[in-house]
Amino acid sequence: MNLLSRTPAWIGHHVAAIRVVVVLTLLTGLAYPLGMTAIAQVPGLRDNARGSALAEGGSRLVGQSFQDGDGNPIPYYFQPRPSHAGDGYDASASAAGNLGPESTVDILGPDGRQSLLTEVCGRSKAVGELEQVDGSRPYCTHDGVGAVLGVFREDGTTGRVTRVVSLNQTCPSRPFRAAYEGVGVECADPDEDYGDAVVTPIRGDAPADPRVPADAVTASASGLDPQISPAYAALQTPRIARERALSENDVRKFVDASTTGRGLGILGEPAVNVVELNAALDRAHPMKGI
Repeated sequence: MNLLSRTPAWIGHHVAAIRVVVVLTLLTGLAYPLGMTAIAQVPGLRDNARGSALAEGGSRLVGQSFQDGDGNPIPYYFQPRPSHAGDGYDASASAAGNLGPESTVDILGPDGRQSLLTEVCGRSKAVGELEQVDGSRPYCTHDGVGAVLGVFREDGTTGRVTRVVSLNQTCPSRPFRAAYEGVGVECADPDEDYGDAVVTPIRGDAPADPRVPADAVTASASGLDPQISPAYAALQTPRIARERALSENDVRKFVDASTTGRGLGILGEPAVNVVELNAALDRAHPMKGI
């Protein structure tokens, strides 16, 4: 009988396990990473592998906020879409707003929270003012909150209207409508519970096709996307031309250079990379002090 035949079974099992660990460590911990690193250096892949860094700082793949210290848009920069990632475009805190289409009523008071509708309305109003266009949208009030009434009826959800409250306009705001079905509309008291009211969004007289595009008022799922729609870029072009003393045609050339088409010609929509666009403008036409 040789030595191996006298070796206890448990030792053989441990030796086999150690061999497997060594082999897998060499394959997955050394060979695979080195192989992927080598492939990533192939021309055409190298830039993406290195994070698509810009000489001016940042990455082409991650959006940036172009705002001043007070959170106001810097007027000579194209603005990106809103971001819920941390304080905005924080790559360590990628996140969405997690509010759906039924989020129409604000939670009022000092610890309250805006509904998705009010967020959209407020953003649209702000973009309209910045770009000097009509920022109105359906279901939004003139002061940039959701146009939603809380309607109290005699029989709960049916019957004669007994009271109406503009749920997103806190007192002493003036309600966006004076009356509803013959009953005067009140402003909302943050300390009062309107849970028994029938939530009634009001479309208003805003155009069905708002001047401010949807991506200007809604955040992406990741909160990090650097792209905007060509429509939003076109809306901002006159402002950029004024601020940088360029013609609109010159600015459009920069926009076109930063626009990508549909993936494989059929996937997604054309998009403008705002980070690349602003970096290109700064290189060609730097503003004083930057």
